[in-house]
Amino acid sequence: MPDGTIGSLGERFFRDGFVAGVPVLTPNEAAVFRTELEVAEARFGGSMHYILFPNLIFRSADRLLRNPRLLDAVEAVLGPDILAYECTYIIKEPGNTKRVSWHQDLTYWGLDTDDIVSAWLALSPATEESGCMRMIPGSHRVGKQTHVDLRESDNILSRGQTIQNVDEATAVSAALAPGELSLHHGWTMHASHPNRSVDRRIGFNIVFMKPSVRQKVQARECAILMRGQDSFRHYDPLPRAQADFDPEMMALREEIDRRRNATWQTS
Repeated sequence: MPDGTIGSLGERFFRDGFVAGVPVLTPNEAAVFRTELEVAEARFGGSMHYILFPNLIFRSADRLLRNPRLLDAVEAVLGPDILAYECTYIIKEPGNTKRVSWHQDLTYWGLDTDDIVSAWLALSPATEESGCMRMIPGSHRVGKQTHVDLRESDNILSRGQTIQNVDEATAVSAALAPGELSLHHGWTMHASHPNRSVDRRIGFNIVFMKPSVRQKVQARECAILMRGQDSFRHYDPLPRAQADFDPEMMALREEIDRRRNATWQTS
């Protein structure tokens, strides 16, 4: 492992259910990846917010996904065999009034174990003003909580899925500078406020998991082997894009998106 921060990361992750402020990119590197994203958005014709597997659309996202410092941090939690189950940019535009309610990631994913970690890599400042994530320390240890589908218009989550009566006095803000990473457990309760800043809040979000994790809802889904070995073969491997905006890769991405949405609606 490259430094002491990574070396103690696993211990802190399993104690608190999250870690934040892990250095992955320099500020200059984060700025380059942001510029490449926004150039791709101009060609795409709109925001890349929640576009699943953008690494199949343009190769900057693929390079970011495979960053060795990012994978070092994930390995400290999951061990040497790592799959990427999904990746997407999560973007809050400045002045956007939408928020994310208290929820747990694993509730609707249809996976059989919690050997996963959600990684969030900041490409712009993620502050309390811009709506950084807020975590409830230790909440991963209580397991799955009841969610109510409120379907509120100001909620970014598709169902407005919400854990009610959360003690917000115990929440911790996971603020990040550009280039910093947070990791959180699939049962960690988290939420975020609207972006009240004058800049976009841009994060690259990846769900990593052990290859042993099985999908219970869909017969076959796709994943990417990032490190180590996959001796289970529960997922179809995704090819690596060789060019930006390749029509075949974009069509594949849309099919994967269709399958994943079916999982979320069924779980």
